[in-house]
Parts: sequence; structure tokens; C-alpha cells
Amino acid sequence: MTALICGSFAYDTIMTFDGKFKDHIMPDRVHMLNVAFLVPELQRNFGGTAGNIAYNMKLLGGDGLAMATVGADFGGYREWLNKHGINDKYVKTIDSEYCAQAYITTDMEDNQITAFHPGAMNHAHTQSVPTDEGIKMGIVAPDGRNGMIEHARQFADAGIPFMFDPGQGLPMFDGNDLEWFIDKATWVAVNDYEAGMLEEKTGLSRQQIGEKVEALIVTLGGEGSVIYADEEVHVEPVKPAAIKDPTGCGDAYRAALLTGLSEGKDWKTAGRMASLMGSIKVASTGPQNHSLTRDEFAKQFKDAFGVALD
Repeated sequence: MTALICGSFAYDTIMTFDGKFKDHIMPDRVHMLNVAFLVPELQRNFGGTAGNIAYNMKLLGGDGLAMATVGADFGGYREWLNKHGINDKYVKTIDSEYCAQAYITTDMEDNQITAFHPGAMNHAHTQSVPTDEGIKMGIVAPDGRNGMIEHARQFADAGIPFMFDPGQGLPMFDGNDLEWFIDKATWVAVNDYEAGMLEEKTGLSRQQIGEKVEALIVTLGGEGSVIYADEEVHVEPVKPAAIKDPTGCGDAYRAALLTGLSEGKDWKTAGRMASLMGSIKVASTGPQNHSLTRDEFAKQFKDAFGVALD
């Protein structure tokens, strides 16, 4: 089942601070904050919501088409996509812009400070959801504000079920905007902090949001996740082989969730697939540097949950 992934492609510059941010920030001086962190480790990786989700779906044998606007500096990323057999048919280049850029510093407690330049992502609204390409489901992931609105409207108008994943884009929208997205969406996926923001901005509880969609998925980091569907489904976490970098874990989770849904899995199974994929991702540095086959994933699934992945 072909899924359209509306989101961003970005270059992620990931730095690791071998201390704790909280030890270097004085609460009584935040109004005049001036801090610098020495980062012994630095990597530049391929990232962005559309790129990360498409990459993880490809690992799982899913069929994901990424739709995004990118800058004139996309050449190296396009080669990466081609190398891994990821379709770039709906990736549009804006020659006057750079690709989106994220500069992420992670401390020893997995807290992150991120600076983000949207670049070509701001042109996302110039792309339209194709309705004649056999698209059976989609996701509206963090992207340009106008693009997220237009793509949600286009999915809904075409009767294509889609997941709304506001993520880092959540601050761009007020309560009325978010209720509009929820009313259009088939599923909503957020982390625990974002769920709290949704509740605060819309005045709706998690259970009430879950009643407006087929499912509200809330990830809880190391505590697993909860899916509010016809019933509350609690998905256990999977202990990672190592904890190296959380960047891209949410996208890995969503990729596996979409793959499970496209394969007709029940919520418990799809949630477990997502939990495992997030665990696999956190054990490597960068959003797209982990690799495995579907058979290897199935083996890890059975090892983790004691049941076979049909």
C-alpha cells in the first residue's frame, strides 16, 4: 500500500556535549542567557521528517513516497536516496534556497538544543498531494506551515486517510488550527510533551482527541507508548542495544507504525513494530545510519515480544 510522506528533507548537524545543560544554565540569569558548550563529537547527517520516515519504511519493506521541497544543495542527499532505492519523484528543488538545516546539540541526559533553518521547506505548499498515483494513505509531518495546511486539506478532500504529526511544527498553530487538523486527520501522533501542548491549546483531553480520530498515538520515550483507539493500547518499550542518539527516533517510530497500518496489523502489533524501530534507531548516531533487513527485524520482534511478526 503506497504511502505519501509529506515533510522535510534536512541536513542535520549533530553535536554531543559530554555534560549536562542544567549544570551550566543559571535559572536566575535566563533573561540574559549567554552560554557556550564544547562539543567534542560532531556529525553531519541526512535528516528531515520525510527523509527519515521514507528511509525507515524502506528498511521495513514499506512503500513510501516522500514529497518535499529542497534547496540547491540537495545533490548529495539525492545520491543517498538513489543508493538506497528511495523514490524521489515528488522531491522538488527550489534553486534560490538552501535545504532545511538543523543544528542539534545533545547532552548526557539526552536533552537537546536545536537551531533550525527552514530554507526550501517554506515552499512546501507549492507541491500538491497526487490523487492519481494510487496513494492509499499519508502523513503530514513537520514542514512549512502553509504546506502542512494544504496537504492536510488535500488528503481529506481526496478521501485519503492520513496521520497528522505536528512535531516541532506545533508552535506554528493555535488551538483552532490544531482542532481543524484533528478533525481532518485519521490518526494523530505526538510525543508526551506535544500531547500536553495539544491539550493546552485545544482544551481537549487525550481521550477526547482520541474520540475525534481513529487513534491518537502518544510516545512516552523509555516508557513505551499509549494508543487511544477503541480502547487504550499500552505498548511496552524495547530496551535498545545502546543509547547513542535520540535524533530521528520519532520518525522511525512513525515509519514502522505506518508500515504496520499499511499491512493491516492491529494496533498492538503496529505499536510494537514502532517501539522496536525506535529502539533500533536510538542505538546508532544520526537519523539514517542504522540498517537491517525485514527478516532481521522480524527476528528482533520475536526476541523482544515473544510472538512472531506475521
